[in-house]
Amino acid sequence: MKKFKHLAILGGGPSGLFLLKRLVESNEIDISIDIFEKKNQLGAGMPYSSEGANDEHITNVSGNEIPELVTSVEEWIQTVPEETLQHFHINRDHFNDYKVMPRLFFGQYLSAQFELLKTLAKEKGISLTIYLNKEVSDIIDYPELNKVVVELVDKSVYEYDQVIISTGHRWPKKNEGKISGYYDSPYPPSKLKLKINHPVAIKGSSLTAIDAIRTLARANGNFSTDKNGKVNYTLNPEQQNFKLVMHSRSGLLPAVRFHLEDPHLLKDAVLSPSEIEKNRAVNDGFLSLDYLFEKNFKNSFIEKRPGFYQKIKDLSMEEFVGIMMNFREGKDPFKLFKAEYLEAEESIEEEESVYWKEMLAVLSFVMNYPAKYFSAEDTLRLQKTLMPLISIVIAFVPQSSVEEMLALNECGLLEIIPVGDDSSEEPQEDGGVIYYYTDENNHQQAVRFKTFVDCVGQPHLSFREIPYKSLIDKRTVSPAKIKFRNNNAAISALNNGVKNISQTNKQDYYLDVPGITINDNFQIVDGYGSLNERIYMMAVPYIGGYNPDYSGLDFSEAASAKIVNALLKN
Repeated sequence: MKKFKHLAILGGGPSGLFLLKRLVESNEIDISIDIFEKKNQLGAGMPYSSEGANDEHITNVSGNEIPELVTSVEEWIQTVPEETLQHFHINRDHFNDYKVMPRLFFGQYLSAQFELLKTLAKEKGISLTIYLNKEVSDIIDYPELNKVVVELVDKSVYEYDQVIISTGHRWPKKNEGKISGYYDSPYPPSKLKLKINHPVAIKGSSLTAIDAIRTLARANGNFSTDKNGKVNYTLNPEQQNFKLVMHSRSGLLPAVRFHLEDPHLLKDAVLSPSEIEKNRAVNDGFLSLDYLFEKNFKNSFIEKRPGFYQKIKDLSMEEFVGIMMNFREGKDPFKLFKAEYLEAEESIEEEESVYWKEMLAVLSFVMNYPAKYFSAEDTLRLQKTLMPLISIVIAFVPQSSVEEMLALNECGLLEIIPVGDDSSEEPQEDGGVIYYYTDENNHQQAVRFKTFVDCVGQPHLSFREIPYKSLIDKRTVSPAKIKFRNNNAAISALNNGVKNISQTNKQDYYLDVPGITINDNFQIVDGYGSLNERIYMMAVPYIGGYNPDYSGLDFSEAASAKIVNALLKN
């Protein structure tokens, strides 16, 4: 006899969508599902709704790269009203699954998939209740009753056997609304439709920064395409002092979207549990970052790119990253951007991958889930060395974004300043910020900006920033920590100014990392070290310490599989 479960999914965005798909497809449990979504749209989440996009914002993945849902984008587009297609300048007859698309349009696709899953659930006799415009204010665990209570802002309460938190992105406001001209994030982007007649400081050079640039540029001028297909930009006459100044610690722009040999990034390359256990057994219980780099990056070139393998086979992770970063550093970032754009164009036209970049994306995906088993020493190496390269290379900037940024740069309205790790911005009571940094000539700079937009991307939030008070007060969740393999390494790190290192009564040293403690199945771990089989956490802002790279839909699809498999076992 199937065991009955009453489940709640908190958040009806892409993560909730993949969870629902897995649950509807499963025939092994008798379930009743409630989904709580604080907005009035299912499926889209923040990135693909008006909370995260305007018409000008484009996906950095195409239909063929999206994990399987009910229907493909190419199939769905045949059902879309002509009015919608015209609004987004999409030709039904010339669309294919290899094209990127407007994010708001893609959000409509995800919403349509949610509707199809609702129909499938009904056909299978699954009780599914959707609560729209309902925001969760607290989650209270009752282990003695084996139940979890969900409390909403309107004070209504609901009781469940298990709860999955998939609330997605969160952008806390610290100075926005208090300091004029200060924006803690560029979201929702509608707030950046500003007529500005002065330079704007953009913190960061990621896809998040590109989102802000596309919106601000349109508010103060116009893009056009000439007969040769070149994109140009014309500034409004009344905004002649408008300019966009990016501030980047690397001083580099992200890499451009290219043809992927495997659009799903070799999901079968993920280390098996037995491989992880075998490596941990010979490494004092830790998973070796060097082992992962060797097995899931360097060895992938042996058959596919033997010439490249011969060049890198003897390189350490640090040596490889050093070569790749040195190739980029010291060059004009926009000239490099244009060169990579041309390389990517050739890659797409020839259907030939820029293979080392693709394999770096694979490595990022592979290491995400077992990262909690690294030693603190390897975690620090990952943070300092590998992640900066990964964050640049796997951004996959869409071609249209590159063309617009190059157009802005060519007319002197977009520049990037390398600012180093010691940079900071100081909010000013009368508006804007003073940006402090050390320039390339080692001179201290303090530059005043009337408008500042923080575009460093989704912050990894701390344990204390979880918005569900009872989880913290009852010690239902615990802060994430990663143990040092060697106490001397911890002491050395402390002496070198590394922060967030703590010591236990057992004299062990730990690196305190963002978010909460979870296991491989995304089940939370309490303050006493006990596993909780009633509450699952897959909201990315709160698990960044144990999952250093979360790759959008790929993350949602893979995490949902682990969670549903665990649900089936309990």
